[in-house]
Amino acid sequence: MEYRRLGASGLHVPVLSLGAATFGGRGSLFSAWGDTDEQQARGMVDICLDAGVTMFDTADVYSEGKSEELLGAAIAGRRDRVLLSTKTGTPTGSGPHEMGTGRSRLIKAVEGSLRRLRVDHIDLFQLHVFDSGTPVEETLAALDDLVRSGKIRYVGASNFAGWQLMKSLAAADRHGFSKYVAHQVFYSLAGRDYEWELMPLAHDQGIGAVVWSPLGWGRLTGKIRRGQPLPEASRLHRTAAAAPPIDDERLYDLVDVLDDIAAETDRTVPQVALNWLLTRPTVATVIIGARNEQQLRDNLGAIGWQLDAEQLSRLDKVSSVTAPYPYHMYSRLRGFKPLNPPLV
Repeated sequence: MEYRRLGASGLHVPVLSLGAATFGGRGSLFSAWGDTDEQQARGMVDICLDAGVTMFDTADVYSEGKSEELLGAAIAGRRDRVLLSTKTGTPTGSGPHEMGTGRSRLIKAVEGSLRRLRVDHIDLFQLHVFDSGTPVEETLAALDDLVRSGKIRYVGASNFAGWQLMKSLAAADRHGFSKYVAHQVFYSLAGRDYEWELMPLAHDQGIGAVVWSPLGWGRLTGKIRRGQPLPEASRLHRTAAAAPPIDDERLYDLVDVLDDIAAETDRTVPQVALNWLLTRPTVATVIIGARNEQQLRDNLGAIGWQLDAEQLSRLDKVSSVTAPYPYHMYSRLRGFKPLNPPLV
């Protein structure tokens, strides 16, 4: 297993992490993702640790807190071998302290996650969304207090726009608060918007990308193809409205190229898609998910080998889209390389 530094921090993380969003199976969204129980969760953690995958990601909103509970049970007796990442910020109820990232919510959320995970500290605590109703100084001060108390080690953001992340980093600099070292982002061959602004920002500011849904919300499993209906087991039947959008024809063209490269490398389509992500600037770790042990073992096969330059070029070409203004202006400037050298 390869380990990379998380942004400009002193924390080293494995290039693959396990996402626990499939743990629990509660609620309309997360039940469509998976319903892993305690025994199955422990089995997946066993497989991960054997492979060197030591980081596990969850959130208080996943399956109404059940994901954290099952993950906590699965790592019992081996806390010193794992890194725990969890998130808060999205509503977990209708009460005033069950949404947002104000001081009261953050303190309550951390205490709740510690209890469900059965641990005394969280290695990486991330804000699931940006809370425009709370001053960033209040949020950052509360996070800094939690770091100083030892309840969390490092802080990060998730799904922030560029200005939201930069405003927070500037405020942390100004007041001497703990800074975000990670940004959990949607990034895949099926969705490369991260590259337009957030990647250059991360490179400049020392923020490591923690990639969620690297297979494009299940679209890059190799089971979705031109002229064929969605597989019965696909979560898109129930969750398509929540999925990041991608044009069908572009997706089919992408899968065609993935098929070809999978055959050339004797790998699977998901392994090729995941391997491509590991070559990208600022990517620190890619969160893989799995409904069962077979899927998990297949995803672990994404490491230990390399795509060649010609294969990377074909994947870049088939997956690229024209960036919006003003980013397309920079991409068309001959010789302009904003990420040279890349932070990986």
